[in-house]
Amino acid sequence: MLKETIFFLVLLISTSLFSQQSQFDKYQYIIVPHKFDFVNSTDQFQTSSLTKFLLRKKGFKVFLSNEKLPEDLRNNSCIGLRAIVKDESSMFITKSKLVIQDCYNKVLYTSKIGKSKEKLYQKGYREAIRKAFDSMTDFEYTYKPSLLLKKKENQEVISSNTSSNEAAVQAKKIVQVVEISEINKEGEKEENLVSNSLEVLYAQQKNNGFQLVNTKPEVVFVILKTNLKDVFVIKDGNGIFYKVGENWVSEYYENNQFIRKEFHVNF
Repeated sequence: MLKETIFFLVLLISTSLFSQQSQFDKYQYIIVPHKFDFVNSTDQFQTSSLTKFLLRKKGFKVFLSNEKLPEDLRNNSCIGLRAIVKDESSMFITKSKLVIQDCYNKVLYTSKIGKSKEKLYQKGYREAIRKAFDSMTDFEYTYKPSLLLKKKENQEVISSNTSSNEAAVQAKKIVQVVEISEINKEGEKEENLVSNSLEVLYAQQKNNGFQLVNTKPEVVFVILKTNLKDVFVIKDGNGIFYKVGENWVSEYYENNQFIRKEFHVNF
């Protein structure tokens, strides 16, 4: 009963987080106008170039609207998003917020308002835009092409690039003896790991959580921290990942079926 309560509580808390992440992950590009409506010239006060710089820190491929765009983006603007800075300044306070729209001008995200009391326009706008960007902590971006788009571009790409959830379903349930060489970018010493019943996963730290990779290596889950000890949310998986004794358990729904798996995780 306690497990079920925790499970549905975490799902309820994380619903908005999942929706924010999933709606951005299918987009590869963001276009920033080279001139915003509230300024008089191209990139005045460095408003456009600063916005581009900050969004690149999130992992997006960002272009100003007057730059040469990638061919796929030129051919289909709907694979990209549009980021606009809105000015809501008063007489003595510069106020800016970031708005992200799709190709149909549907607003997908609005940051909190960043404020600055700097009297100089350039310093004021830069500080306000930075503060607006700093409020964008409720999602983490990882580009994941949609299956529909992948099918249109290249049928072979679909079969060779499965999502992390598909990788979890296809992963081996029993690992006998596996030799690991350099699991992550930092590199780990070679070691032999033996497990007679559980699949072994390796945790690599990310913002707000970890990604768990198997011995191939491939990403099986991306898990996000919660306020509960040893309880994580499975990103894009509609489920949770929690500790039982010395092992870890994943519980999630796939095609309306409840799936439960147990793992040994090396953090």
